[in-house]
Amino acid sequence: MVKLNDISDNPGSSKNRMRVGRGIGSGKGKTAGRGVKGQKARTGVAIKGFEGGQMPLHRRLPKRGFWNPFSVDYNEVNLGRIQQAVEAGKLDASAPVTLEALVAAGVITKVRDGVKILGNGELTSKLAFEVAAASKSAVAAIEKVGGSVKLLTAAEA
Repeated sequence: MVKLNDISDNPGSSKNRMRVGRGIGSGKGKTAGRGVKGQKARTGVAIKGFEGGQMPLHRRLPKRGFWNPFSVDYNEVNLGRIQQAVEAGKLDASAPVTLEALVAAGVITKVRDGVKILGNGELTSKLAFEVAAASKSAVAAIEKVGGSVKLLTAAEA
């Protein structure tokens, strides 16, 4: 049986702390392993990115690109993946295929700015899609099997 007073860490797993600045004979006296004087010998100073007055690397390199605040990041889903979900019984073929339906079916995990349907794979079920975007090949494949595509506006999506 294990007793609380018998519990100990593995040997060698922790070191005793070094008592610095206790005479030159200890080997860690005088400057206590900090080198000589100056800003970095003092406590609480570590200037990130400062290079002694030289222009720092992050300011020497050129700026590039910009962030477009109006960009959209769609969940891209192929027709073949949707057909798999229908065959597995996770997606109801009679109800419209929306973002919420795809999340409930487990096709999409991270919801972004809407769904874009891509035309890769084979679609055999007649489905009604209500999505933010769809490729031309996807629309053609959906309409070929008798389905429909309704593109939502930004306010609806």
